[in-house]
Order: sequence, then structure tokens, then C-alpha cells
Amino acid sequence: MDSARTSASPPTTSSSAKVGPWQSRNYRLQIVGAVISVLGTSAAPVAMAFAILDAGGSGTAVGLVSASGTLPAVLFFVIGGVVADRLPRHLVIVGANLVSAVAQSLFALVVFTHSVQVWQLMLFAGVNGLAIAFRMPATEGLLMRSVDRAYASKAFAIFRTSLNCAQVAGAALGGVLVAAFGPGWVLALDAATFLIVGVLAATMRVEGRLRKRVGLVTELREGWSEFVGRRWLWSVVAQSAVVNALGVGAFAVLGALASGRQLGGARDWGFILSCDAIGMILGGLLMVRLRPRRLLVTGTSAAALLVLPLAAFAAGAPLPVICAASLFAGVGVEIFSVNWMTTIRQEVPHEKFSRVAAYEALGSFGITPLGAALAGPAADRFGLDRTLWAATGAILAATAVVLAVPDVRRMRRAPEDDTAGGGGPR
Repeated sequence: MDSARTSASPPTTSSSAKVGPWQSRNYRLQIVGAVISVLGTSAAPVAMAFAILDAGGSGTAVGLVSASGTLPAVLFFVIGGVVADRLPRHLVIVGANLVSAVAQSLFALVVFTHSVQVWQLMLFAGVNGLAIAFRMPATEGLLMRSVDRAYASKAFAIFRTSLNCAQVAGAALGGVLVAAFGPGWVLALDAATFLIVGVLAATMRVEGRLRKRVGLVTELREGWSEFVGRRWLWSVVAQSAVVNALGVGAFAVLGALASGRQLGGARDWGFILSCDAIGMILGGLLMVRLRPRRLLVTGTSAAALLVLPLAAFAAGAPLPVICAASLFAGVGVEIFSVNWMTTIRQEVPHEKFSRVAAYEALGSFGITPLGAALAGPAADRFGLDRTLWAATGAILAATAVVLAVPDVRRMRRAPEDDTAGGGGPR
């Protein structure tokens, strides 16, 4: 990638001079690094859970360690966004990966030495979560700057498809490796992936010159002004907050409950989750080809497909129907994600990418844990079916509201992007 902040806008090129992002060295390095990273981070939760359980810990201990990794990420996202817009983003990624490598190495060490204590694991998870708060905005900003706008949609689709494939493979591989070698070796492998990705990031080429820094508070305000000053931006983030809290957070609880009560339990729930993952891969492949002109109308409408498995469970549908609904929900997630990233790349100034990404992530996922926490009590109080129908209605209502926003309906793919080729409906 390039410098996080340059003194001038990126050079423009004629349509005939544009090249695909796969011809960019930085983009290729990012895909390789992201796949390696996701393979490790998808396997690590399996190892973490069994490391605690094998040491005599409880489900509560597993939850505490998981929460310890999430909380610092949420609290420091916006600071991470400022740092990623202030410094060369590839160096921020190098630093964050070194911190994560140390944290995971220490985690593996206490597992190897059979000295596992919950407070230690909470500390290591918290340090890793802090690193995520800086790595995530830097990574997204880096990706945005590494692709030509004319090829952004296809580039993001390829990138996300690679990540989804790695996530599926990593989770499966994690289970196999934990069973074969024990959780300590999987955690050590995850630490090694952080080091490898850090080395790859360090070799990226930097362009441009860093701009003069201003105060932290000023830069936070600049990012916030960019976020709230675009109605389409905060409107879609508000919809995403509802969709993620109910279609992701609550569904993780309600779907498991419904599978246990209505279907064959954990086995069928695993099938349903697998169909969701397959749908995400298919959705990414679909978006490699499709280039819808109405970016946000297409994306936000596709996000509403997450109601399908909720409604299928609520209606008492058989397993094949629920699996099909979950697959379409996964497709919808990727259609939304690619169109959303394309819009951000098209509309947001490059020197504010990471700050906007941080505010967007905080808004989109900040209440997702709350959805998961309240889903079980709501099902106990009001009944599982009613809770599922209520979640379905809330997602549809949020989608209707955001589609009523004029700025959302007016958002179009930039005319120059049509020179990049690709077919599909427009």
C-alpha cells in the first residue's frame, strides 16, 4: 500500500491506463496476508476454548476470556482509526501483528507449561483485542488505497471470498489440529501467522508523503464530522447495527435453541452454519461478476436476507428449508459487504478511510454482543417463536427506514467505474 496520508490526491489515470488490482503488488500481498491471518484466527478460538476446558475451566471462564478480547477492541477502535490515518498504515499493521504474536505466544506458553490461569488468559486476550483495534482500521484503509476505484467492486469481492474460504478452512483445521496435537500447538501456530503477516506488511511499497499531524482530538473530530456529515453513511450503519445485533448476535443464540428444540440439535445447527458460510463464498463469487449501479439500494436490500433463517425457524420449517434460507442469508451478507466497501472507496477521502472505518465498525457491531446477551432471556420470557418473529420484523423495519433515506436511494456507482468491465445487471 501507500502512505496513509499524502499531501495530494492520488494520481488519476485514463480509463485505458487502468489496471486490475491483481496486478498491484500491495493488493496481492494483502490477499496472501489476509488468508494466512484468517487461517490462524479462525483456528485460535477452538484452541482457546479447549485449553481452558482441558485445564478444568468452565464455560463461564471461556466467556470471560472471549469478552476480554472484545472489549478493548470496541473501546479503542476510534483511536486506532486516528493512528492508522496518521501513520503509514502498513507499519501500523506490522506493529499490531507483533503485539498479537507476543500475546498468542505467551498464551501458548502457559498452555504448554500447564500453568493456565483465567486472569492470565484474560490479559493475553485483552492485549490481542487492543492490537485488533489498531490493525482493523489500518487494514481496511490499506485495502481501500491499494485498488483503483474502477476495479474496487471486483477487488473487494475477490478479497472477501478469499477470507471466507480461509475462515471455513481455518475453523475446520483448528478442530482437527487441536484433537491431533493439542491446543498449545494451534495457539503457537496462530502466533506464527501474525509474524508472517507482519513481515509481508513490512515489504509493502509506500508512496506519497506524510501530512503534518494535528492534535488527536482534532483528528477524532474530523473523522466524526466525516461520518455524521454523510446521511447515507450513518443511516446504513444504523441499519447494520440492527441487522448485526439480531441477525448475527441474537441468531447465534436463537438458532442454537431452535435447533435443539425443533431439529436434531448440534449436528443440524452445524449444517445450518455451514450453509451460511457457503452462501458467503457464493455471494463473493457472484459479486466478482455483478456491478449493480445502485450500490446502497442493492446492498441494504441484500442485508435484509438475514431474516430468512429467522423466519424459517419461527415458521417451524424443516431442515432443508432452513439450510437454504441460511445459504441465501450468507449470499446477502456478501452482496451488502462488497457494495458497501465499494461505496466507501468511492465517496470517502483516502486520508480519512481508517477513521471512518473505525466509527463504522463501532456503530455496526457495538451492540451485537447485546443482541446475543438479550436473546436467551427474551426467548424465555416471550417464547422462542415470538422472539424470532420480532427479530425478523425489526430487521425488515430497519431496512424499510434506511431505503426511505433519499441519499441512500440516490447513491450510484461512479460513471468512470463502468469502464472497468464486468457484466451483470446494472
